[in-house]
Amino acid sequence: MRKGFLTFAAVGLLATGSMAACGDNGGSSDEAGGSNAKKPKIGVILPDSKSSARWEGADRKYLEAAFKAAGVDYTIQNAQGDKSAFSTIADGMLTSGVTALMIVNLDSGTGKAVLEKAKSQGVATIDYDRLTLGGSAQYYVSFDNEAVGKLQGEGLSKCLTDKGAQKPVVAYLNGSQTDNNATLFKNGYDSILKPKFDSGDYTKGPDQNVPDWDNAQAGVIFEQMLTQQKGKIDGVLAANDGLGNAAISVLKKNQLNGKVPVTGQDATVQGLQNILAGDQCMTVYKAVKKEADAAADLAIALAKGERKDTGQTVKDPEGNRDVPSVLLEPKAIYKDNVKDVVADGYVTKEELCTGAFAKLCTDAGVS
Repeated sequence: MRKGFLTFAAVGLLATGSMAACGDNGGSSDEAGGSNAKKPKIGVILPDSKSSARWEGADRKYLEAAFKAAGVDYTIQNAQGDKSAFSTIADGMLTSGVTALMIVNLDSGTGKAVLEKAKSQGVATIDYDRLTLGGSAQYYVSFDNEAVGKLQGEGLSKCLTDKGAQKPVVAYLNGSQTDNNATLFKNGYDSILKPKFDSGDYTKGPDQNVPDWDNAQAGVIFEQMLTQQKGKIDGVLAANDGLGNAAISVLKKNQLNGKVPVTGQDATVQGLQNILAGDQCMTVYKAVKKEADAAADLAIALAKGERKDTGQTVKDPEGNRDVPSVLLEPKAIYKDNVKDVVADGYVTKEELCTGAFAKLCTDAGVS
């Protein structure tokens, strides 16, 4: 895959007035004296701050840094999982004069409506991290999400083997049904685990989606799974670290943590600490800075009325079109390479290695 190749020169542009809205915004708010020309301005809508720490802890800061370095006006707001708020934020951004709009959709229906409205007003659009099925975004920037799922499936299989599990019962805690990424993750881990179910090497256990990636609901769902199985669950394919931690909390109550491998995704501080403690098998690290930088470079170009060739496309099965894309490569993280996430600057040693985790970090070579 081509990655890390989208680099544009920084532009020193005076920007239009920034909008007042329900989320944070940033950038310059000066008018160019006497000019009626529309100045580049970028709007970004993040999905929530509950499903994963990455949106506010990583994506926001990396996008802000890229926009500030380019000197373009911008506003970044968070819909906090509310579809109505998502649409309202988009309307406000379009009214404020954004020339490029980047969204992380809450579902394809809401995302599609926002993209269509932007298109009708001549505003360029980018799907960030999640593809809007049937949408009209000019670009899609994400990771290879089926590859993410494959790493999770391979990781769970490795950890079950390491524990010597015989015909293990594997439960699935999938992401939200309304998120196309959750479908792609499942395609990936199914490609690894389904052959093992078919051969009888593994036993397929409960398999459920978690609405809106809600961690509290995930805990309730997993507790019901464990009860239904009379405690007989030997491995948990959890689609991200938040869902994984929800399962681990239930396993702790039943003195099963550390005995039942649990997967994750996003390399959150909590997920990495669970790995160091032996309660989580692995996570998938996605270098969000690379994703944010690639998306910001495209957004900056679009805001100026320019188009770039990414050299890649992704098929939108509902829209029946090939969407120009940037797909980055994910990385599996186990206890022996947690240090790589720290070395990359995604999390700091100070936030990871607190209290009881200090010695565990030392033992794992985190420096």
